[in-house]
Amino acid sequence: MPIRNVDAVRIMDEHRGDGVFVATMNANNVTFGLPTVTTHEQLDLPLSGCMGKASSVGLGLALAQPDRKVIVLDGDGSLLMNLGTIVTISNKAPENFYHFVFDNGVYAVTGGQPIPGAENASFEGMAREAGYAATYEIEDTEELSTRIDSILQQKGPVLVCLKVTPEIENTPIQARPRASRTMQVAMQELGEILGS
Repeated sequence: MPIRNVDAVRIMDEHRGDGVFVATMNANNVTFGLPTVTTHEQLDLPLSGCMGKASSVGLGLALAQPDRKVIVLDGDGSLLMNLGTIVTISNKAPENFYHFVFDNGVYAVTGGQPIPGAENASFEGMAREAGYAATYEIEDTEELSTRIDSILQQKGPVLVCLKVTPEIENTPIQARPRASRTMQVAMQELGEILGS
């Protein structure tokens, strides 16, 4: 059975230590994503309004902070918009970079339209062929719970494709709950922690 967003984020949050989360799309949804379960809000960098850029922002952060784990919580549609980033990440090979792709086959934040190639594309396979140090595809919560510690102890870059249940957001944008912290506040707070 596919994984629920909130369960995936909760499991990662419980095992990240002092790792930084860079989250976008459904993984960052106020209703069923990171803001509902985080226990380290000061180490969360929620990206809003920049679909496709979480992996690039995460890469920059991982290169700037090589002694701290950077955990990107990406969407399948989001990664698809900036697919070349996996080659760039592989080329730079940050050992502290962990890329979790929430693969639900749809653009869930904009109403549930199917992403191109949802039935055929393998993000795990693309990352492996691009040169990620390790890649995984995980289909249920128990497997994620069992494997998360060993995944986060590996040298990156690591990509984990999580098969998640589509949780479609049909509420008009202006009526959706707002995050407690804006992206600007989060960047400022994280910068103070990281000393930059």
